[in-house]
Amino acid sequence: MHLPILMYHQIDVSPPRGTPLRGLVVAPRSFAWQMRMLKLMGYQGLSMNQLGPYLRGQKVGKVVGITFDDGYRNNLIHALPVLQQIGFAATCYVVSRALGKTNAWDAAIGVPTQALMNLQDLRAWSDAGMEVGSHTREHADLTTLAPQAAREQIFGAKQDLEDALGREVGHFCYPYGRFLPEHCDWVRDAGYQSATTVRRGRAEPNADMFRLPRVLMARTTHPGYFYLKLATRYEDRRG
Repeated sequence: MHLPILMYHQIDVSPPRGTPLRGLVVAPRSFAWQMRMLKLMGYQGLSMNQLGPYLRGQKVGKVVGITFDDGYRNNLIHALPVLQQIGFAATCYVVSRALGKTNAWDAAIGVPTQALMNLQDLRAWSDAGMEVGSHTREHADLTTLAPQAAREQIFGAKQDLEDALGREVGHFCYPYGRFLPEHCDWVRDAGYQSATTVRRGRAEPNADMFRLPRVLMARTTHPGYFYLKLATRYEDRRG
């Protein structure tokens, strides 16, 4: 039994050709047909908290995790209505000290500035039945930080978000997909239940909950490609 965890970033109109990381921007209409296709294929789209029992081998079913990295406001505008209409849930990994700001960490490579959800947006996302996860305090590359600074990013982001929302934040995502073995231990020690990576592949029951692979969703993911990623070993071979 394979448990795909879909990895999205922005849901928005495509930026101009040549824009760095253009492939990570999925058009709203593409996201909508992808969610409909999941439903037609018999999948139920779940947040990471809902997916947990399946990942731990406690439940069995045709399910898929849906995740968004960084906390873009266009997730709220374009993805949330589709998720609600179809009856799916999702997790958005948020940078706790960037609420209401922009993706400034991408500026050095020329990625256009995009608005991130503010606290009111995040509460609307959460109140709609979606989940908020942690993506550190400052979208930090943990592998470049001293141990104490890395721990502060992991533990502090959880506390920031829980204080702001008044709800538990139980799931983590490594910025840039970069981490060291000790970071996995600290994520566990902080009280998170899981951590996702950018390693490609479908998760399996009883896998390491703090090194979970995901299935990349890109601008060019057409229907046939989407099916291959979900239902075959296509993505697993790229892990």
